[in-house]
Amino acid sequence: KIKAQSLSARNVYIQRAEINKILDLGVSPNRIIFANPAKPASHLRHSAAVSVDTMTFDNECELYKVKNLHSQARLVLRIRCDDITAVCPLGIKFGCEITTEAPRLLQVARSLDLNIVGISFHVGSGCRDASTFRRAIAAARELFDFGIKLGFNMQLLDIGGGYPGNRGTYIDKIAEVVNTALDDFFPISEGVQIIAEPGRFYTASAFTLATNIHSKRTSDNHTMYYINDGVYGSFNILLYDHATVEAEPLNFDPTKKLIPCSVWGPTCDGLDQVIENCILPEMDIGEWVVFKNMGAYTLPVASPFNGFPIPKVHAVIEESIWLLLKDCLPLSEDQFTLNSDFIMGHDPWSISRPRCSSPHDSGYIFENLVH
Repeated sequence: KIKAQSLSARNVYIQRAEINKILDLGVSPNRIIFANPAKPASHLRHSAAVSVDTMTFDNECELYKVKNLHSQARLVLRIRCDDITAVCPLGIKFGCEITTEAPRLLQVARSLDLNIVGISFHVGSGCRDASTFRRAIAAARELFDFGIKLGFNMQLLDIGGGYPGNRGTYIDKIAEVVNTALDDFFPISEGVQIIAEPGRFYTASAFTLATNIHSKRTSDNHTMYYINDGVYGSFNILLYDHATVEAEPLNFDPTKKLIPCSVWGPTCDGLDQVIENCILPEMDIGEWVVFKNMGAYTLPVASPFNGFPIPKVHAVIEESIWLLLKDCLPLSEDQFTLNSDFIMGHDPWSISRPRCSSPHDSGYIFENLVH
């Protein structure tokens, strides 16, 4: 785990609707960071109206916009320090160059009498090179010192996301690098507030997608399975998140013949392909196929293209955990599929069929509240 060195929970949101959602939950505006370096003017005015003051920027135009629309903002400069091997590098869109642009932007902010409070970065989603975090934290230290010389009260460091979240992946190596770098460049005695954006880390493995085979096309040496979810729904991650997925039959029968096949979504688009080539058991129409690690960037960006509905969520919980949580949280049994046959070490979906209303529904199984 990344150590709690001056850590405190903040909510990172990048547009007006998300800000409203978290405010409606009773979260104080001073615990929200508006983490979009390129904000529409209407969103800036709204953040000023609801006292969401902490926000990121990475260019001079944004500084002038903030000066005009929210001059009391607490600004966080986003720098670019990409892991070039990351699954989704973000530096092409956000983050200023560290050695030339960043110092100049701090000087412009000083001349505009704006309030710079910290530095942020995002090494890229699906970071593979942990050393990138150290380079970014070291660069942030230099900019902290430069900002302090300019008279800013530098007090916040946002180390972004990029942390692995799939089953079988580990954060240990990244955590070791981050912790060491924080000790070296931002010792706890300085009292700098450290925040992060570990969305994928928390959500990726929490959901398993259950899909139903509604059609099947067989040739001499290849079978095409058509399922009720595709790239316009949950599998948009194949197009926009550079993801790969692995299909598994819900009820695996070792006696069935393994065959070469492909998996396709339900829409009329020929590009709606989930898996180009794989080996699966021979299955029939009506059987269920499941996909693990479907919790990140799936449902929130799914669409009902061609009239196919967005999947519903069916929460599954181990009975022993339910007994532990039911008196602690505002939850009821109606919100979960209680599985008394749950066997430790096995996934809920491998034991009980997903509770979907019909073969035309695909559904997410929220596998556990506790990992």
